[in-house]
Amino acid sequence: MTIENSHPEQARSAVSKDAVSPTKAKVAVLISGRGSNMTALVEAARAPDCPYEVVLVLSNRPDAEGLTLARAAGIAAVGIDHRPFGPDREAHERALDAALREAGVEYVALAGYMRVLTPFLVEAWAGRMINIHPSLLPKYPGLDTHRRAIEAGDGEAGCTAHLVTVGVDEGPIVDQARVPVLAGDTPETLQARVLAAEHRLYPAALAKLVTG
Repeated sequence: MTIENSHPEQARSAVSKDAVSPTKAKVAVLISGRGSNMTALVEAARAPDCPYEVVLVLSNRPDAEGLTLARAAGIAAVGIDHRPFGPDREAHERALDAALREAGVEYVALAGYMRVLTPFLVEAWAGRMINIHPSLLPKYPGLDTHRRAIEAGDGEAGCTAHLVTVGVDEGPIVDQARVPVLAGDTPETLQARVLAAEHRLYPAALAKLVTG
């Protein structure tokens, strides 16, 4: 580097700034379907100041639409079908884990991954695996969250980004976004608004996680 008309202190400052240019954290996204939250993470990662990059997309369904979208975005995308493993969930997860480590992945983001994880994978990535759930946890873990919120007469719904633990949807909360439940809402209309909130929340929550 050549720096003209600069004091030594300024030169040292410029060199130091270049030397500590941060490296983006390598993230893998696990999906089972179309991967709309995966797409949101990929798009957010294009920003120069985003602290992560998506280097791999994995699915338990080789025909998942999200794999095609990831490949179109220039990201390695692999389907590891769970069906040949039968009831041995851990064996399937060991295959996933091997792919994650081969790609040098540092963090894992679940984005519509429709498999309950075994302790093997959860513990292997403890503190480095995040999920997005369509409710304001601890309310409504599991499925059918929008219908449950409407039937309970809730005035608001939303989504939660949380660390993954062995208990389903029980991990520490990273961040949440709130969405009003409107008069006349159906599970479908509420789901659409919550999904839009997920697409904003998840990239920010992942960035928060990787930067500590």
